[in-house]
Amino acid sequence: MEGNLKNVLVLSFGFLLLFTAYGGLQSLQSSLYSEEGLGVAALSTLYGGMLLSSMFLPPVLIGKLGCKWTLVLAMCCYVAFSLGNFYASWYTLIPASVLVGLGAAALWSAQGTYLTIVGNMQARKTGQVGKDVVSQYFGIFFLIFQSSGVWGNLISSLVFGQMPTQGCGFLAVLLMAVFLEPVRDAQPEGEDEKQAPPFWSTLLSTFKLLRDKRLRLLILLPMLSGFEQAFLSGDYTRSYTTCALGIQFVGYVMICFGAADALCSVLFGRLARHTGRTVLFALGAVTQLACIIALLLWKPHPSQLPVFFVFPSLWGMADAVWQTQNNALFGVLFEKNKEAAFANYRLWEALGFVIAFGYSTFLCVSVKLYVLLGVLSAAMAAYGAVEYTESRKADGPLAAGRTKPAEDGATQTKL
Repeated sequence: MEGNLKNVLVLSFGFLLLFTAYGGLQSLQSSLYSEEGLGVAALSTLYGGMLLSSMFLPPVLIGKLGCKWTLVLAMCCYVAFSLGNFYASWYTLIPASVLVGLGAAALWSAQGTYLTIVGNMQARKTGQVGKDVVSQYFGIFFLIFQSSGVWGNLISSLVFGQMPTQGCGFLAVLLMAVFLEPVRDAQPEGEDEKQAPPFWSTLLSTFKLLRDKRLRLLILLPMLSGFEQAFLSGDYTRSYTTCALGIQFVGYVMICFGAADALCSVLFGRLARHTGRTVLFALGAVTQLACIIALLLWKPHPSQLPVFFVFPSLWGMADAVWQTQNNALFGVLFEKNKEAAFANYRLWEALGFVIAFGYSTFLCVSVKLYVLLGVLSAAMAAYGAVEYTESRKADGPLAAGRTKPAEDGATQTKL
C-alpha cells in the first residue's frame, strides 16, 4: 500500500477507535446527566477548555513534538475523560472535561496539519493538484472517523445505563504510537537552514494569522460548525428526541447522523475535484437551511417515528460538507501557516460550541434555530466574499505565478 495513504488510514482508524469510546458519551451528556445541569456544564467546560487551549497550545506542541506525538498525547486526555464518566460527579466530570478540552485543540490541529502535509506530499509525488488530494484525504478520514458515531452510539443505546468499553481508547493510543509515521513539512529551498522562530512568536502565531483578511472572514465557518453540532447533540437530542420518544432513542438518532456524515464525507471528498468546492458549500447551506425551517414548523409526535431519523441524516449530510471542505479550505489557503490556521479553526469552532451550550438553558428551541439561521447566512456570505477575492486573484496578471503545477498545488485556490 502506498505510504501516504497508509498513514491516512492509520490516523483515521486511530480516531475511529478513540471516538467510538468517546462519541457515545458526548451525545448522552445533556440527557444522561441532566440533573442540576451537569451534562451541559461538562460540555460547556470541555469546549471552554478547547477555546482557551486553541489560542496558544497547538502551534507550540506541534512545533516541539511534531504531529505524531502531539496526537498521542492528546488522545491520552480523551481516555482520561472516558474514565471520568465511570464515576460521574461534579468533582470528576468537570476536571475531566477541562483536560479533554485542552487536548482536543491539539488533537484536531495536529490532525488537520498531518493530513494537509501528507496530501501535499502525495500531490508532489504523483503530479496532481494539491487541493484535490488534500480534499480526498479529508474525505477518507471523515468517512472512517464519522463511523465512530455509529459504533459509539450503538453501544451506548444497547447498553444504556452502562458506559462503552474504554479499551478502544487505549488501542487508539497504541495504534498511533506504533504505526503512524512522523512527517515533516517540505520547505522551499533554503528555508531549512533558517533559524527556528522564537518561542513567543510560535505561541502567538494563532493570533498573528488573524492579520490575514481571508481568515477574519472565514472564522464564521468553524463557528457555524460549532453551532450546528451543538444544536444537534445538545438540543435536538433533548428537546425533540428525548421529549417525544425517550432517552433510549438518542443513540439511534445519532447513529443516523454519523452514518450519513461518514458516507457523504468520502463522497464529497471525491466530488470536490469535479464540482469545485463552491457547489458543495452551496449544497450544505441549502440542506441545513431546509432543516432549520422544517424544525421551526414541525410539531414532533411519537407517531412520526421516521421523521426523527430523517433530520439527523440530512444534518449529517450538511455536516459532511463543513467537515471535509472547511478543513481542506483552511489547509489550502493557509498552506504556509498550517498549524496556526488549524488552531484558529478549532478556536472559533470551540467558541461556537461554548456560545451554543452557554445559552442552551436560557433560550427556547425556536430562538436557537433563528440564531443558527443567522450564523449560517453570515458564514455563507463571508465565504462567498473570500471565494470571489481568490477567483479574481487567480484570473489576474499574477495568476501564472500562482497556478504552477503540482509542486505548488497546495497553494492553488482557483475553483
